Amino acid sequence: MRKLIKLDSVDSTNTYLLNYTPGEGEGQTVAVAEEQTAGRGQGTNQWESERGKNLLFSVLIHPAGVAPVRQFCLSMAAALALKDTLDALTGGISLKWPNDIYWHDRKLCGILIETRLKGNTIADCVFGIGLNVNQQRFRSDAPNPVSLCQVLGRELQRDELLRQILRNLDNRLSQIYNGNDDALRKDYHHALYRLGETHNYLLPDGQTIRATLTGVAPDGHLQLSVQTPAGAVGRSFAFKEIAFEIAKN
Repeated sequence: MRKLIKLDSVDSTNTYLLNYTPGEGEGQTVAVAEEQTAGRGQGTNQWESERGKNLLFSVLIHPAGVAPVRQFCLSMAAALALKDTLDALTGGISLKWPNDIYWHDRKLCGILIETRLKGNTIADCVFGIGLNVNQQRFRSDAPNPVSLCQVLGRELQRDELLRQILRNLDNRLSQIYNGNDDALRKDYHHALYRLGETHNYLLPDGQTIRATLTGVAPDGHLQLSVQTPAGAVGRSFAFKEIAFEIAKN
C-alpha cells in the first residue's frame, strides 16, 4: 500500500521520510512538497527550486531481500523510472552517472538515494527526487539547469507527472524483486550520458584527464578508458573520485 503525504514547506523531503515511522501495511510512502528550505543534492550540493513550480518528492520503500551488494540496482531503477517517464515527453534524455537526468547537456533532474541496513539486507531506501518542471528562470550558479517547461514550451500538470513516475518506479523495482538485474543494467548502460564518447574529466586534485566512458560496473563504479602516453588504460572510479567537465550554458 502506498501513502501520499503532501507538505507545504519542509527542510528536505528525504530528511522528513528518514525520520518518519510508517503505519501498519504501509509498503511505500511518498512525501511531496511545494517548497524545500534545505533541499539536498549529492554531498554538500543544494537544489534550487522555485516554490510551487517543480516536483520535489521522496519515496520511502522497504526492499526486503535486497542485499547491500545490489544497492546500485536501486539507483538504476530510480533513474530509469525518470527516463521512462520523460522519454514519453521528449527526446534527448540520458542518465548522467551517478544520479542525474540530463536533456542533452543540461540537467533536468537530480536524485539523492539514502539507505539503512538491517543485518544483511537493506531495510529502508529513500529516493529523493528534484525534477525541474515549470520553472522558467534559474538564479543559482548551477552551470546547466533546464526545466520541462523550457524544453516543451508549455507547463505540465505536476500531479499527473508524479503518478507516471511512481508507476514507472514500481515497474523498475519489480525487476529487482524478480531478480532481473541484468535487464536493468542493460537499459541503464544504454541510457548513459556520453557513453562511448571521449571528454575531459576532473580528478579531486584538480588534474584533468582525457577519457572515454565505457560503462558502469555492477557496484556502481564509473568505468573509463583513460588516454595516457603509453596508450588507453581502463580505470574504475567511485563517486567523488571523478567529475564530468561540462561547459556552462
